[in-house]
Amino acid sequence: MPFHTPTGMTRRHFMTHLAGASALALPALSLTRSVYAAADTMRRNHKSAILLWMGGGPPTIDIWDLKPGAPTGGPSRPIATKGNALINDRMPLLAEHMDKLSVIRSMSTREADHERGRYYMHTGYVPNPNVQHPSYGSVVAHEMESQLSDMEIPLFVSVGGGSEGPGFLGMAYAPFQVDSNGRVRNLNMGIEEQRLAQRFALLETIEGRFINQRRGMAAIDHAKVLGKTNSLLTSEQMKAFDVGKESDETKELYGDSGFGRGCMLARRLVEHGVPFVEVNLGGWDLHQNCFTTLDNKLPEMDKGMSGLMQDLSQRGLLEDTVVIWMGEFGRTPRINATAGRDHYARAWSAVVGGGPINGGLTVGETSADGSRVESQPFSSEDLMATVCHALGISLQTTFTSNNGRPMKIANGGSVITELFG
Repeated sequence: MPFHTPTGMTRRHFMTHLAGASALALPALSLTRSVYAAADTMRRNHKSAILLWMGGGPPTIDIWDLKPGAPTGGPSRPIATKGNALINDRMPLLAEHMDKLSVIRSMSTREADHERGRYYMHTGYVPNPNVQHPSYGSVVAHEMESQLSDMEIPLFVSVGGGSEGPGFLGMAYAPFQVDSNGRVRNLNMGIEEQRLAQRFALLETIEGRFINQRRGMAAIDHAKVLGKTNSLLTSEQMKAFDVGKESDETKELYGDSGFGRGCMLARRLVEHGVPFVEVNLGGWDLHQNCFTTLDNKLPEMDKGMSGLMQDLSQRGLLEDTVVIWMGEFGRTPRINATAGRDHYARAWSAVVGGGPINGGLTVGETSADGSRVESQPFSSEDLMATVCHALGISLQTTFTSNNGRPMKIANGGSVITELFG
């Protein structure tokens, strides 16, 4: 049975809901009336997270935990870094920034299916047909919201692809999706601002009546979404999404790729107060031609991710920004007949850094052939607990799901203590 979760607050989503009110409802005007004025205060008062999501299940045995000389090792070769990790030699730029990042080599999970693994790694929960759990980004947005009372820009932005949804927290905490250039499609509706404002005011009146009649959370959630999107089209603050404003030097730092521009946009957004940004780099489902694909894919990742770490550090943002690199699982130590690796959740790697997390470390160990974890294994719950701890979010936080059950933040995971102190 498939498990469905909302994937994000795209403009199409707004159009669908607003169209339900006939000609009264048109989408989005200005999400950001005060973000620039408040940007310095926001930076001082809260932390942010950037998730680099590697959709498809990257072969971490060829990236962060190489096994040169082993029958399972393949042709990839390691290089030394500024930390104590050896990483793939196709990532020489990132090697210079590994003192800011730590590799968790003992991730061990049970979900080796793409949909289930994606859901689990985004939420800390396995899929359940009776409840939709909130993703990392939605939880962080929810918990940071009270610190950002002047913030009108979305609190959770997904760049270059969708993310998992807000679950029982409601659509007000759904990911706002943009492309790697920061664009939302068809924002220019060709309508005078005064006329559009009148239509929104009338729609708010109609929705207010629904809410007062206690018709459930859907109307309340939709009203929150409208409040967030009331002036998206005309706001000067949407310039936070305009990566074209960056200098040629900065653009070169990140590289001319969708992922590089996505990383640059992530830096712009956290600089302006957004507490959670997810940047997507897919294409890791390498059942065949794994190593020739890595020869092309790793340089793109190397350029964008190294640019992000350098830029965050130079701008003084890294001390308040947690960076997470992960996919839904790893890939088999065994190399198959088509020079590929298949799904493997038993032993793989994730990478974290920034904020109070110590860089330059390798935490955990896998066997010589990479087939099993030989130290303490860590789960999605542990990784999520670690990120929440680094962001100053209490692990005692408990939510109530839509079926009335208490849900502990990070599903009760434990902090990976080796990364702190």
